[in-house]
Amino acid sequence: MKKFLDENFLLNTETAQRLYNEYAKQMPIIDYHNHLPQQQIAENKAFQNITQAWLYGDHYKWRAMRANGVDEHYCTGGASDWEKFEQWAATVPYTMRNPLYHWTHLELQRYFDVHDVLKPEMARSIYNTCSEKLQTPEYAVRGLLKKVNVKLVCTTDDPVDDLLFHKQLREENCEIEVRPAFRPDAAMNIDNPVSFNNYMSRLEKASDISISSYHDYIKALKKRHEFFAENGCTVSDHGLEHLFADDYTEADLKNIFTKVRSGKTPDAEEIRKFKSAMLVTFAEWDWEKKWVQQYHVGALRNNNTRRLRELGADTGWDSIGDFPQGRALSKFLDTLDNKNKLAKTILYNLNPADNELFATMIGNFNDGTAAGKVQWGSGWWFLDQKDGMTKQLNALSNMGLLSRFVGMLTDSRSFLSFPRHEYFRRILCNLLGDEIENGELPNDIAWIGKMVQDICYNNTKEYFGWKQLK
Repeated sequence: MKKFLDENFLLNTETAQRLYNEYAKQMPIIDYHNHLPQQQIAENKAFQNITQAWLYGDHYKWRAMRANGVDEHYCTGGASDWEKFEQWAATVPYTMRNPLYHWTHLELQRYFDVHDVLKPEMARSIYNTCSEKLQTPEYAVRGLLKKVNVKLVCTTDDPVDDLLFHKQLREENCEIEVRPAFRPDAAMNIDNPVSFNNYMSRLEKASDISISSYHDYIKALKKRHEFFAENGCTVSDHGLEHLFADDYTEADLKNIFTKVRSGKTPDAEEIRKFKSAMLVTFAEWDWEKKWVQQYHVGALRNNNTRRLRELGADTGWDSIGDFPQGRALSKFLDTLDNKNKLAKTILYNLNPADNELFATMIGNFNDGTAAGKVQWGSGWWFLDQKDGMTKQLNALSNMGLLSRFVGMLTDSRSFLSFPRHEYFRRILCNLLGDEIENGELPNDIAWIGKMVQDICYNNTKEYFGWKQLK
């Protein structure tokens, strides 16, 4: 019987172990999509205890605690940090076969050298050990990133963000490269005129442009796109239920914008037209700048309206949605390709029923100008677990080129989430190791080892153009 989470965790053959230990393990990390707070990196924040580093903002853990019957007081409420950790420790034994069980213990091992299993009787000891370490200088957030060999991270930033902390990090020449990513979802969300017009006030202030027409609106957003580029941004990102690809005219857009600015609610057709236009506009700007654009689609957000009112968004009330994806996605990409303005693009789906759809869609728009120009991204959100990652790797292998894949990311708000890269790398090496030992792949360790290293790091570095990284 194998020991839980030992050095050969998830590596079921000698070949898998060799691929991981000789090729994957030492590769640095590029985390090109996450939600890390740029301010905490700039200030090199030191957490006072493990709860602050581990449970604040982590809706994955909150959902598990709620499912275990834990009151909201111990999730997002006013309980003390120790009480919140105590409730998480009581929940962990019930998370077996949920990826949280693996992630929890990987993080305890990799950051704190804690090899005990987290359960109620170990809670106080583990809390004290981790919290004491977190209060030392080497466990401030930059130290946490260095511990797992992170070279570059891209945060997720709104167009109205002043990027003050990104500027500070760049001027400081921070050892870990930190870049912004342009996330303009709020800038095109006309569904709620009140929220949209409040956002327009923020956009006016950020751009120093008075917005009274559709032309002013585009001018202001373009100025912010330029500002992001000037501050090191080479990546954009969108979080959508699905792509929009309705036909529209310039007159349509002017009329819709005027209607929303006057406080009137647009109808469904007008919303689709406006969002279709803005997605194309943003994508053309990305192409002009040679950015990489990312599209995360398929989340059904804010299902629990009572909790949304009480706690706000991103507190753990989202799920997989069953939106049709293929036709609009195809039309959107084709529109850009026909103009020869399709930038490098990464697509992520949340519904696993769409796996083969996405795996085949990318092949329609790879034109030979760059290896893997259009990518199907790693298992996202509810799919970034062993089963979801394996299915993604298999579908991509069957219908595309796994060897050109740009690999894993955390999509996380936590500085302790980076062992997810290790988790992915172990799963990848195990899959390839099994097939080598089964005779399905040649026993060419040098070539397949290089392929592993490419997927873990080299492909990402090349794809995003970050050749300055070692």
